[in-house]
Amino acid sequence: MEKTFKITTSEGLHARPTALLVSTVMPFKSEVQLTHKDKTVNMKSIMGVMAQGITPGGLINISANGEDAEQLMEAVTEVIITKGIGEEC
Repeated sequence: MEKTFKITTSEGLHARPTALLVSTVMPFKSEVQLTHKDKTVNMKSIMGVMAQGITPGGLINISANGEDAEQLMEAVTEVIITKGIGEEC
């Protein structure tokens, strides 16, 4: 499963929203990756996501693979939209 989002926060994906996203995906067993500008990182790694340097308006692709991938994607989508981090493309 995968979805694309546009980051809408005025600071981009800085520490607070990144920590929120990482803590959202940690409880799931599925593997989850975040891709930005052709660079893919493990979304369970706060340092990996922060290293992407995602700016406002940046497009990210989140992909999940595993037994609870659907639930993981639902949780990530809800957090991104309800917390004002971004919007689904």
